[in-house]
Amino acid sequence: MPLENIAAAILEIVGKDNIIHAYNCMTRLRLQVNNITDDQLDKLKNIEGVMSINNTPSELQIILGPGKAAKIGKIFNGLLANASSTENISNITSTQREEATPAEAKSENSQHQQETAAPVSSSFGHADELRADIKARNATPYKLLLKKIASIFLPLIPGFIACGLISGILGVLLKLDGSLTHIPYVQMLAVMGNAIFFGMNLFVGINAAKEFGGSPILGGILAAILTHPLLSSITLYDQALVPGRGGIIAVLLVAILGAKLETWLRDRVPEMLDLLVTPLLVILIAGFAALLILQPVGGMLAAALGNTVTWAIESGGALAGFILGGLWLPIVMLGLHQIMTPIHVQLLQDYGMTILLPILAMAGGGQVGASLAVYLKTKNQRLKRTIATAFPVGIMGIGEPLIYGVTLPLGRPFICACLGGAFGGAAEAIFMVGANGIGISGLPLAALTTNIPMYLTGLFISYIAGFVITWLAGFDDPMDDVNSASSAKEQ
Repeated sequence: MPLENIAAAILEIVGKDNIIHAYNCMTRLRLQVNNITDDQLDKLKNIEGVMSINNTPSELQIILGPGKAAKIGKIFNGLLANASSTENISNITSTQREEATPAEAKSENSQHQQETAAPVSSSFGHADELRADIKARNATPYKLLLKKIASIFLPLIPGFIACGLISGILGVLLKLDGSLTHIPYVQMLAVMGNAIFFGMNLFVGINAAKEFGGSPILGGILAAILTHPLLSSITLYDQALVPGRGGIIAVLLVAILGAKLETWLRDRVPEMLDLLVTPLLVILIAGFAALLILQPVGGMLAAALGNTVTWAIESGGALAGFILGGLWLPIVMLGLHQIMTPIHVQLLQDYGMTILLPILAMAGGGQVGASLAVYLKTKNQRLKRTIATAFPVGIMGIGEPLIYGVTLPLGRPFICACLGGAFGGAAEAIFMVGANGIGISGLPLAALTTNIPMYLTGLFISYIAGFVITWLAGFDDPMDDVNSASSAKEQ
């Protein structure tokens, strides 16, 4: 289906006046909406090209896949900007509407398309109820704060991927031939691979200030103060100041403080003086607070974080990897996974790699193995079609279609998938595999890892373990429920 039709169908179903903000990440169109009904969610699921829907407490996520999400996001925002009302989008031709929304098609062929496109969870299990329950549990101030913090790093993901791939490929080449380091073009590639880390504090400061209601440029300036090279020439209370001390943690603290201070000042400073007084006071107050308090505190927290993670995996070994890999999917369901993004970034900044990401990525491998076992054992053709559609993207690290469409509704396969991820995580911990970038998972993550053969070994262990455990544990095949429902309908 044309991407324009997908974007138009989404906007028609959700409604222009219902949308507060729309943007996209690498795999999803993300909408902040006033309200969304179950009927609207069902219609969105039935759009050809929509892989899955994840309705979180803070936003509606429409999973479209890599590449497609960015293109549809651009088209969608264009439609949103140009539409004066929801009715403008309703002017799609009847042919386009039938193509975009199989659920409303009238022909027998379209009805068949609707049946094949409908998620398995609507016919068996209780995936919708499970998702609604998860959403309600996630609607807490703490989890929403984690979501906000994670959103600061979301725009940085493409940079981490690009720079990480450059660094990874360059690292392999230099291991094969160390003399390449003297070639100017190789040196330029090294600069490109390190660029995200060189400017990361500024990017985080800008995004954090924006996310917490402040002026992005003031957040960037506060981050620049913490990383300014002239700090090394200043000695305060017999202690030399260190540029960049505290890393991402210190930047987050000062940017959030600056944003909150700016909001407070704007409510109190006279309007005619606001442009002069507010930014000046923000820089002076938050700047001194950053250098005297937040940077030392951030430095201690960053050091403690890095030492704790490294110690846990080095001393815990396979057991630590088993626990982390096995618990990752339940942690995602509880909404606690958002805190991992700044931790990954801090580890990348301190050590040049994160040893947590390869371990946690094994959870997706367990899903792939478990879903393959379900595919081979089930006699439900609709379930088979769902797995066949979601399986390739699952291998590429996008696990939501398999989670919400297959393993979670079936129950036991979800637990088996977690165990598959646990075994893969144990292998990654034993090999101490690191990743020099974030933002991707599954098979593509191999290109960012410090030890590609060992990462792939752990990934295949998670595939095999998820498959074998699911095969042995079994599940309640929904075929009988579907057949019973069909028979009852015919009668």
